[in-house]
Amino acid sequence: MRGSSFISRPPPLLSLLLLLLLLPPPPMRPIWAQVSTGAATRGTPDAPDCPKACACAPGGQANCSALVLVAVPAGLSRRVRTLLLDHNRVRALPPGAFAGAGALLYLDLRENGLRSVHARAFWGLSVLQRLDLSDNQLEALAPGTFAPLRALRSLSLADNRLALLEPSALGALPLLRALSLQDNALTAISHELLAGLPALDALRLRGNPWACGCALRSLCAWLRKHPRPASEAETLLCVSPGRQTLSPLTAFPDAAFRHCAQPLAARDLAVVYALGPVSFLASLATCLALGSVLTACRARRRRRCRTAARRPPRRPPDPAPDGTASPENPVSPTAASAQA
Repeated sequence: MRGSSFISRPPPLLSLLLLLLLLPPPPMRPIWAQVSTGAATRGTPDAPDCPKACACAPGGQANCSALVLVAVPAGLSRRVRTLLLDHNRVRALPPGAFAGAGALLYLDLRENGLRSVHARAFWGLSVLQRLDLSDNQLEALAPGTFAPLRALRSLSLADNRLALLEPSALGALPLLRALSLQDNALTAISHELLAGLPALDALRLRGNPWACGCALRSLCAWLRKHPRPASEAETLLCVSPGRQTLSPLTAFPDAAFRHCAQPLAARDLAVVYALGPVSFLASLATCLALGSVLTACRARRRRRCRTAARRPPRRPPDPAPDGTASPENPVSPTAASAQA
């Protein structure tokens, strides 16, 4: 009995192997799912959505910080939402530098020693919301540099070398709310620049050599309309020409600029632009009319002179046989000699 029962029972190890063979295999997870669950992946040929040498994370973030890059990395795609290029050596941005990254929302270019930005460098970034160009070496910006960035909400140009910021460089940015211009070489901000930023409510200006004068009228008016909390207030001082005295910008009321020429309103500019071409055409028509009259008078005088030159000379009348004057010359030769 014991022998037969021992033979009928299989060993424990054999039972475990049979159980594993009868169980269905676990489902295999695809490779892309395993990659997406990782914390970050490096750009490789198998991951075309991540630029080479950059670390990419879920949510579309490409971290290319502090990699000693001298140019914007290739391989950007619409899946990249955040591009961190700070602390590199990108000295210039060529046209279409971010081609393919049409869905980019945040671009960080801090501390690159950036010196030039082409006017078409940001083309295609129509949905970009935040742009950081601080801590670079920018001295000027070409007209239309930021014109494609219609959705931009925050722009930082702090810690550069800007001495003049043309309104055409920023263009019309209807959604821009924060603009950082501190620690540059600006002496004034034009009225046209502020007029093109209707949604602006945060303006960082400290660390600039502002010059007290009529050019600050629009800026002082904007600061009075947009007071900041005491915790965020900046002490903005301007230098009076020839006096070397400092004065706070917020201390200048509008009455202090009464001696300054008022800028033309939009209606006045429209009148000037409308009358300019009209007056030019009227002057041109008047000149053409006077020239035509003068040319006609000269031509008429020339015709008269030619007609007079073609006529034969008039012959003197023959004297009468009896010495009397002819009907054409009533004075006789004898009388003429007596009068002489």
